Parts: sequence; C-alpha cells; structure tokens
Amino acid sequence: MLRIAWSTLRTRWISFAGTFTALALGAALIAALGQVLASSVTSPPRGPQRYAAAPVVVVPDERLTVDTWRGGSSAPLAEPRGLGDDLVARFPGAVVDRIFPARLSDGPAAVGRPWSAARTASQTLVAGHAPSGDGEIAISSGTQPEGRRASAGARALVGTRVPVVTATGIETYRVVGVTTAGPQPTVFFADARAARLSPRVDALALWRPAADVTKAVAGVARVLTGQDRALADPSREADERARNNADTIAGIAAGFAAFIAIFVVSSTFAFAVGQRRREFALLRTIGATAGQVRRMMYGEAALVAVAASAVGAVLGPLATRPILDRLAALGMAPEWLTPSRSSVPAWVAFGTGVLVAVTGVAVAARRAGRVRPAEALREAAVEPRAMTWGRWIAGLGLLGTAVVSMAVNAVGDPGSATNNKTFMPIVMLLIAALGLLAPVFVRPVTRLLVAPLERLRGAGGVVVAGGTAASARRTAATAAPVLVTVALAASLLGGAAMTDAAKSVLQTRPVRADYLVLPDGDAGLDRQLVQRLRAIPGVDVATETATSVYTLEGDTQLIRRPAQAVEPGTLSTALSVPLVAGSTAGLRDDTIVVSRTWELSVGQRVRMWRADGSPVTLTVTGVLGDDSPADAYVTPAHAFSALPSVAYVTPRPGSPAIRAALEDAVRGHNARAVSRAEWVRESGDRQASASRLGLLAVLGIMLCYTVIALVNTLLMAASDRAAERGGLRLLGATRAQVLRYVVAEALAVVAVGVVLGFAATALGLLGLEAALLRLAGWFAFDVPWLPVVSVIAICFLLGAAAAITPALRTRGVAIPRL
Repeated sequence: MLRIAWSTLRTRWISFAGTFTALALGAALIAALGQVLASSVTSPPRGPQRYAAAPVVVVPDERLTVDTWRGGSSAPLAEPRGLGDDLVARFPGAVVDRIFPARLSDGPAAVGRPWSAARTASQTLVAGHAPSGDGEIAISSGTQPEGRRASAGARALVGTRVPVVTATGIETYRVVGVTTAGPQPTVFFADARAARLSPRVDALALWRPAADVTKAVAGVARVLTGQDRALADPSREADERARNNADTIAGIAAGFAAFIAIFVVSSTFAFAVGQRRREFALLRTIGATAGQVRRMMYGEAALVAVAASAVGAVLGPLATRPILDRLAALGMAPEWLTPSRSSVPAWVAFGTGVLVAVTGVAVAARRAGRVRPAEALREAAVEPRAMTWGRWIAGLGLLGTAVVSMAVNAVGDPGSATNNKTFMPIVMLLIAALGLLAPVFVRPVTRLLVAPLERLRGAGGVVVAGGTAASARRTAATAAPVLVTVALAASLLGGAAMTDAAKSVLQTRPVRADYLVLPDGDAGLDRQLVQRLRAIPGVDVATETATSVYTLEGDTQLIRRPAQAVEPGTLSTALSVPLVAGSTAGLRDDTIVVSRTWELSVGQRVRMWRADGSPVTLTVTGVLGDDSPADAYVTPAHAFSALPSVAYVTPRPGSPAIRAALEDAVRGHNARAVSRAEWVRESGDRQASASRLGLLAVLGIMLCYTVIALVNTLLMAASDRAAERGGLRLLGATRAQVLRYVVAEALAVVAVGVVLGFAATALGLLGLEAALLRLAGWFAFDVPWLPVVSVIAICFLLGAAAAITPALRTRGVAIPRL
C-alpha cells in the first residue's frame, strides 16, 4: 500500500500541496519558536553592568528567611536593608555605593549615586570635572531632557544650573561634569552629599581577594564575584520579565500553530476522502481490505509529513534571529539573547509535524476504510451523509465541554477569566466543535446569506445558492480555515478588550477623588511635592504607597503579599473601598484590612513580616470584597522609604477650581496631575496596548494558514467543478457569467465561515462576559472592529482569488466538446 500511496501522491499532487505547505509551515514555526524558547533558557544572563569594573561586591542579603518545621522558607524583601556601619568599617578604602531616586527635572528616569561609584562601571568623564561640593553634580550621557540632548552636546551642559528631583524634593545643582553612559542614566553627587541624601549603604565595591572579603563579612552579607555581580544590576528584574514574556509568546504561538495545523490537515484529508470515494471503491472491488485502504491513507500522510516536516525543521531555525529581534523591538524579549544552536527544537518540530499529520488523517482514514465497493460505486455522484454519529458525538461533546467550563469559571472562579491560559483553551474547544458541526449549519446559513441574490434578475443567485448548499461537506471543509481565522481573531482581540476593560474598572471604579497626581516613572512622588499638594487650600489629599507584607502559609511557605499604605483619616474621601466585613475606620498602625484570599475574619490577629523583614502582629479590622483593587491596606508606617505611587486630590465643597493650582504644584517634580476621567481613559488605553502586542504574532500565523488552507481546498475542488462550469456554458452562460458565479460561490462559502466563526466567538465572549460581570460588574469596552474586519476582508479577497485562478486556467469556462 505504500507503493500505491506514493503513486497517488504523484498523480494527485495538487491535492496534497496545501497539506505539505501547512505541515512545512507548522514544523518551521515550531522549530523557530522552540529555538526561541531554547535561546531564552540557554542564553547566559547579561554580564555585570553596574559593578563590571569591581571584582568583588558586598551587598546586603535582600531576602527574608523564616524557619519552619520543614526548614527555612524565604522570599525577596520589598524594602532594601542596607549594610550596617560596622560592616562598612571593616573595609576602609572600599567604594561605598548608595543608590537612590534622583533625576533632572523633566528628564528621563535616573538614579543618584556618589561620585566614587562611577569607577565601578568605568564611567569616565568626557567633559568637566568630578563634583566636590554640595551644590555640584556630574551626569551621565542620556540623563538630560530630550530637548537638551538634541542641542550643543555634553560639553555645553558643563557650568549650567539644573533642578534635580530626589526623594526630599527639588534642589538646583551646577553641572560640573559629564560622563560616558553607564548601565542606567545617573546623577553623580559628591560623596558627602550623597550620604546625606541617602544614608543607607547599598553596596561596597572592593578590589581585594574574594576569600579575604568573604572571611571578613562572616556571613552577615552577600559577597558577589564573577557573573553573580549581575544580581545587583538595575535591569535584572526587567530582564527576567522580558524572558518570561518571550517564553509566553513563543509558547502560545507554537500551541496555536500546532492546533491550526491539525485543523487544516484533518479538514484537507476529510475533503479528499469525499472526492476519492470512487477511487476507494475500485480498490475495494479489486480486493483491497478496509485496513489496507486505511494504511494507504496513513502512508500518504506519512510521506507528505516526513518531507514537509524535514523542510520545516531545516528552515525554521533560520527565523530565530528575526523573531528575537522583533520581540526585542516590542519590548517582549531581552536584546542580548543569543540564538541557541541546539538541534533539539528541530527534531521536536519534525516529530510534531509527523504526529500532527497522523492525528489529522486518523478520522479520514477510518471513513475511507468504511467505503463499501457497491455502495460507493452507486453513490459516487451523490454526496454521502455529512454528519455521522461519530461526528455528532465529537462535536456535541466538545461543545458541551466548552459550555460547562465557561459555567464553572463564571460561577466558581470568575477571577480566572482574566487569565488567557483559561480562556484560550475554551476558544479552541468551541472552534473545534463548530468545525465538526459545520455541515449542520451550512444549508440554513447559506439560504440566509444568498436570499438577497435569489431576488435579483437572472439565475445567478439560484445557481450560487444551489451550488453552495448542495455539498454541505465540501462547503464546510472550504469554510473551515475561515472559521478558525475569524473565530480566533475575534475571540482573542474581543476577549483581550473585555478583560482589559474589566481590569481597568476594577482599578478605577473605587476612586472617588476628582484628581490624581501620578509620577512620571517608578520613583514615586517626592515628599516636597506631597507637602505642596497638601498646602493647596480647599482640598483633601490622600496618598497611596505600594509596599509588601509577608505571611506564613500553612506554617511552611513564606508568601509575599502586595499591600497599599494609606492614611486612615483621608482614605474614605479618596477611595470607595468595597468591604464584606468590618470597616476601614479602625485602620491603625497595629491593624490591617485584608482581602478574602487571606481567609481571615475581623478581629483575628495574624503574625506577619513587614517590607523590611521586621516581624509584627496585626489585627484584622476589615475584609475586602472580590472587586477590590488592593490585596491589603496598611498605614504609611509600614511603607518605610517607599515613596507614594499616587496622590488622590478631592476638592472640598465650595472650593474654587484647583486644576491650575495642581499644575503649578507638580511643575518640575517629574509628576503630572490628571482628572479622574483622564486617568480612567489612560488606564484603559495602557491595558489595551500592553495586552494586544502579543496577539500580533498569533494573527500573522492564522492568516498564513488561512492562505494555505483556503487556496488548497479551492484548488482541490476546482477539478471536480470543471464539468459543472462546462454545463453552465452549454446552458447559455457566458464566460463572464461563469466567472461571476465562481467568485460569488467562493464568497458565499467564505461568508459561511465568517458566520460560524462569529458564532464560536459569541459563545466564547458570552461565557467570558458572564465571569467578568461577576468579577467587576457592568463595564463598557471598545470592540476592536478594525483588525477583525481587516481579517475578514483578507479572507474574502483570498477566497475570490483562489476560486477565480483555477477557473481561468481550466477548460471548464469553455464550451466542452460533445
């Protein structure tokens, strides 16, 4: 049967061209994305930056470790501890490094450091001299505002006076030097001035033998050498987030590639079985058994899969570098990742391609083996029953599973609806279910879509409707790639829009304040700015500072929990805090308000650790509802050195307009004042732009498969329709009329796929909305019509082009000879 399979491939190569291309593309994508994952895993961390020139660095242990009955449990501290004075005294001559918020007014995000620390990253002066007095600074290249960077250059800055914003507020300094760029924009102060601005010692840089330093430290701090010095770099957490983003995007895209490849291959082979029933009948008539027919189908699939997967596995890794560059440009991968040279992803892609082909042909092979000689010969001109019992069971089973999953999420765990890992599998189940049940809906949907055409003059509408509805299986197979593309595009984009809107509502709805003052960057609002805001007459100002607390889960696992530090007296004027028990009125330095995830009740005392690792026992005074934007509320006494991340400003009754006063107060402080409406709009836009970046790669994959599958199916059907087109010419149809009929029928088939795709989308989004309504209540969201309509338009253009091309090149458009 393998020899017959090879002969079949040679004579019916056009029927397998699309399958070959789909498998090759799938294998190439899996190989490339697997190589991206391998690159993320195997690429060594970025080399040390901040302390690249210092061979030994001493830093405080920034982890909280708690002893439990199962051993120690640890978590990273939110508040830096700093090195003790006694430890610093052990290393005379060491570079004492202090890192604190400091940036030029209206300049880019930067940090402040003592001048002596410039040598740890080999930042040398390019102009001027080192700062020595309290009023002098040196800045690294790229620290100045954009307008000044575009001016005369670094040397022109020397001698100018610039305002610098630190945690204490704005002060004016004279720029006396400019250094080369370092690991991050930096403002260098004289060592004594830096010590007053930030008394905490964050690191010691030494040029001594590591063994001697380790002995002198005696375990009270960490000694970093070699690559470990990168643990103190400013980009370490950002690099880890970028690695995780790259892994997530590559994993999702590879999963979709495998899913769509199985869908395309199974649809193509199912359509081929319907075309080849006479061929299978003849094989059965000359003595071929059902098993031999099935083995022939598997042989065809294996031959195509081995060749296609080999091509994809070889070509796929070549795309690794462009994919990494694109992800880095989008901010979703570190720029320094190097492509892996491992051959494992290519072998995995090859094996996956073969497995996809065998999986996709399994159902079609069973159908081919069930063809009976006499029955098939008798019914060769009539399409067999499209919906078998197996197809009904599989389709309804997948549909039921998706509906039950949505109901369970909506009722039992609505919070999981915001996780794509929960929503995407449901979408895939719905698409697979609608694809299996598509023949049931083909005829009614077709009649509905072409009803307007039937009212036009001529027989075109009737012919289009009859040709589309006459073969439900063929129409369903042709519409399948459109169904997948439209459903995935609309579901992912629509689901992202709904989820972003719900998250934005959860974040913004509790805010009562009319205005918000927000920092430009992550440094927070300086203390002088907060005092200026409080000095504005006729307003109430409440600040919120992000911090953390730590609890021992089950007496075995230390858990870091986010908390918001707020002033109890002004909290109610700024926020509408949803509570299910207790109140915020009792919030004091010895109490805490927690969410229900803590599984605590009002009045319970809970042992915990604060952001700096100090133990404390607090009493629960309130329990938050599920729609709370915060996990816990504490007082500012627990925030330590952290600066407020937002200030809520509420005018008192009768107060005059305060927008101008707010603008004046924030001027120069690297902060901005916005109204609540502006903030809500910005929050929604920020959520949307962040979540939709990763969908671009997925949409590109889907469109590639749509091109392959749609063109392949229409080309396979072209030879069967040649006689039909010739019959139309015999009945008097002109060449132009036949071409219009071919295009209209293709567009009708694409429209069927669009309708079925929207049906799957509607079911998925209704389930998502039910969960989000329970989580966030009523909310409005913007439907991403433009990209969805663009995808649909591309499908229609592809359908028309793929249908008319074979019609122009075959004899079916000419009057056949009798």
